[in-house]
Amino acid sequence: MTATLRLGTRASPLARVQTDLVAGAIRQHHPDIPIEIVPLASAGELRPDASLTDSGEIGLFTTTIQQALLRSEIDVAVHSLKDLPLQEPPGLIIAAIPSREDSGDALVARDGLTLADLTPGASVGTSSVRRASQLSALRPDLRALPIRGNVQTRLAKLDAGDFDAIILAAAGLVRLGLESRITDRLQPPHFLPAPGQGALAVEIRTNDSTTAASIAPIDDPSTRAAVTAERQFLAAAGGGCNEPLGALATVHDGVLTLTAGRYHDPPVTQTFTGPVDDPTTLGNQAARALLIDQLHD
Repeated sequence: MTATLRLGTRASPLARVQTDLVAGAIRQHHPDIPIEIVPLASAGELRPDASLTDSGEIGLFTTTIQQALLRSEIDVAVHSLKDLPLQEPPGLIIAAIPSREDSGDALVARDGLTLADLTPGASVGTSSVRRASQLSALRPDLRALPIRGNVQTRLAKLDAGDFDAIILAAAGLVRLGLESRITDRLQPPHFLPAPGQGALAVEIRTNDSTTAASIAPIDDPSTRAAVTAERQFLAAAGGGCNEPLGALATVHDGVLTLTAGRYHDPPVTQTFTGPVDDPTTLGNQAARALLIDQLHD
């Protein structure tokens, strides 16, 4: 009898949907493998009032699941890639990065307003330093206010009148079937997403060759190359959740294109190209270029 593959996930509705997507992709290639979804409460969910900006804990939503994986309580951990620390813990590896969903940010405003339509002084909920900096650069007359909670909680706060608008990852809204709530797509170059945004990371133990073989078919090489360049840019620039850095890479005809941004005052964005099989070098190149610009500011 084939052993059950246990997929660990955060308990939030979005995390469950994302894990169901991974489970479905695995079943397409291995319909004979039984799959069990194991929801786990992350530190971020146990501390709903903690601020990622204040704590600096980019792994707040991933550490609990990684620890369960290392203890062999689960076989696979499913993460939003942008939440995953830049350094893998010893003993773990990202075995697959499936095809990416929409990578961008989205505005959800009351009365269906776009960003340009918001009245001066309007409040926009976001706890992302990057998003707040981008918002300030584009609309300095608006007020960026902190907001926490899962997607549904944030939408409820908006609907209750706590904010005039909020900014969320478009991918989360799409995956939850809430795309109709989007009132404006926030696009480059003014809004570059967080590195890895819209992508999922499927993590396993490095010594688990059986699970690695089961997971391998759902890896998307183009998405992996793109997010590797983005995350390398973030790492080389010394970034984390407290730095206003954005990056978006795409693959077309064997060429990897990376647009990277640093949203201090003034904001700087640059675009770089390189071979798809060397995303690390491209990420380093972007970081060096933007850091040099910062020294000259």
